[in-house]
Amino acid sequence: MKIMHILSAALVLPLALIATQAMAGDPRAGEAKAQACIACHGADGNSTSSAFPRIGGQYESFLLRSLRGYKSGERQNAIMAGTVAGLSDQDLKDLAAYFAAQESMLWVPALR
Repeated sequence: MKIMHILSAALVLPLALIATQAMAGDPRAGEAKAQACIACHGADGNSTSSAFPRIGGQYESFLLRSLRGYKSGERQNAIMAGTVAGLSDQDLKDLAAYFAAQESMLWVPALR
C-alpha cells in the first residue's frame, strides 16, 4: 500500500509542476509587451516620477492581481483600464512576470 502512495505521488507531482508552469507568466514575453508601460513606469518598472508607482520587483501575484483588477474595473484608474483593456490574461501574466523580475527600487530615495 505504501508503494502505491509513492507511485501516485511520483506521477502526480510532475503533472502539477507542468500545470503550474503553464499558468505562469513569461518575463521575456512580458518585456516585449511592456512598451506601453514604460512611458509611466520606466523600462524596469522604477519610475523616476512620484506621479507613477514603482512596480519593479513587486510580487508577481500582486502585480497580476492589480492588472486583473484594472481590467475588471475592480481597481479604478482610467489610464490603466485603457492600457489593459485589450490584453489577454496571458499578456497580464507575462507583464507581471517581467516587472516582478526587475530590481526593486522601492526603498531607494527618489532619483534626481
